[in-house]
Amino acid sequence: MDDYMFRSYVAEFTCVQEETGYLEIFNYSDPSFNTCEEHRFRSDELPDEFSNFLYRRGAFAPPKLRPGVELVSGVRLILQQNAKHPETFTPSYLSFSHQAYEEMVRTLHLPFRAIEGTSVVGPFFWSALDQDDDDPHLQIIFRKSDVRKKGFTRGWELTLSHSFRTNITTGYAKGTPSSDMVASIKHLRACAAQALHPLLLPVIILSHDLSMKNDQKQRNARQWLRDLETAVSMRSEVLEEENKYIRGAMIDLDQINMDLVECHSQVLWKRPQAYQEIIKGISQAMERFWEKAKDDEAYGGRGGEVDKLHRSMLARLDFYQAKLKGIENYAHITLERLTIQRAALYNIIAQKESKLGLTMAGEQRRLAHASKRDSTSMKILSLLGAIFLPATYLASIFGMTFFNFVPDGGNDPPSSTASGGSSSSESTAAPWNPVSPLLWIYFAITIPVTLAIVICWRWWDRRRERKYAQEDADIEEGIEKMEAQIMATMRKRTMSKMRTWEVGKK
Repeated sequence: MDDYMFRSYVAEFTCVQEETGYLEIFNYSDPSFNTCEEHRFRSDELPDEFSNFLYRRGAFAPPKLRPGVELVSGVRLILQQNAKHPETFTPSYLSFSHQAYEEMVRTLHLPFRAIEGTSVVGPFFWSALDQDDDDPHLQIIFRKSDVRKKGFTRGWELTLSHSFRTNITTGYAKGTPSSDMVASIKHLRACAAQALHPLLLPVIILSHDLSMKNDQKQRNARQWLRDLETAVSMRSEVLEEENKYIRGAMIDLDQINMDLVECHSQVLWKRPQAYQEIIKGISQAMERFWEKAKDDEAYGGRGGEVDKLHRSMLARLDFYQAKLKGIENYAHITLERLTIQRAALYNIIAQKESKLGLTMAGEQRRLAHASKRDSTSMKILSLLGAIFLPATYLASIFGMTFFNFVPDGGNDPPSSTASGGSSSSESTAAPWNPVSPLLWIYFAITIPVTLAIVICWRWWDRRRERKYAQEDADIEEGIEKMEAQIMATMRKRTMSKMRTWEVGKK
């Protein structure tokens, strides 16, 4: 079943090319024969060199040893330490050709299930003993794959197989430039004398992954959180220049909101719970290995060098377990404080929005009253028009030629002397005046009435303006009281009247 699934998966995967090298470490009973070599395969001879390395032919053939010299331990790895293809850790992608990958897995006795783990995200560890009783192998898969960053996939992968018959650990190691694979391989070369233990490289990789950078990142996140708490709570004991979020009496809410999210993601970086499970998996693999190797003379038995290394590695795993437990508690407190600050920030934003809504409501009420005043003014103009239009109309009517205001009551206006002579009575008549001497009556009545109406209207308008001013003042006072009441209610719900650091003080 495993063989069929392995072949079907390999056939479905897409192949990409990566720079490939190898690492060989051999320890002999005579230390003068010990070797530790790391090289890259030449690109022009990659297929042949790759095949020769797998089958230990040509330049990779085992050396001829003098009698009495035996192989004690060995490590043979295919390396791709700086994989740079954008899809290199994408599911369903291989960084070998189909034939080369299948040949590597079968020849080095690597686990077939490794190809099914390409879609796994986060840290992952698995180990098991294969079913070959003649040449039993401890198989290990240890990998971590992240999502894309700047268009590239990230992560690292380690697949190992340890033979209890030959004491050689074979495998395949791959990592991107953002991983610690290069440093881990360098560390392995420095510990070449301890290569007999198959869990040496996984523990080295775990040590680099849980380095002090992880602790420092949590400490930096906590300091970041303190700055955010200071900005949100507006603590008076912190100076403005000490906090980048405070600008006078204002705080940058948008920046605080973005930084709260970013700080939350920093706290969740390399979450301890996942690595605690990894440590449990590595501990179980070490138990499987030692259960098989403790009675084998090749491993030195109890009290031997491998046993000492084994106990040292178990102690290191216990150290990381305790360290991760502390980080877990530390991160939990940071996350709780972040949750509190986020809730407080949302309350502040809600208060700002409420205040803005109150301001808009006040402005709308002012506009409504202004519209009302304008409507009243239009009514006044209409009233004045209604008062003066009849008089204007009557004045125009009386100004027509249908009426004659001559004092003697004559009906015909004087005319020029008719042609052919004129009478003596016409020459002695009073001259005609087109303007009636009674015209003063019109002005005597119109001007006082108009002045009286204008004065009355002016007095009434000023009284009306004072009334509107008082109404506006009442509106402003009502808005301020409403705002203060709402703010007090919201603050009563979200803030405690008693400060926790003053409890117990007298």
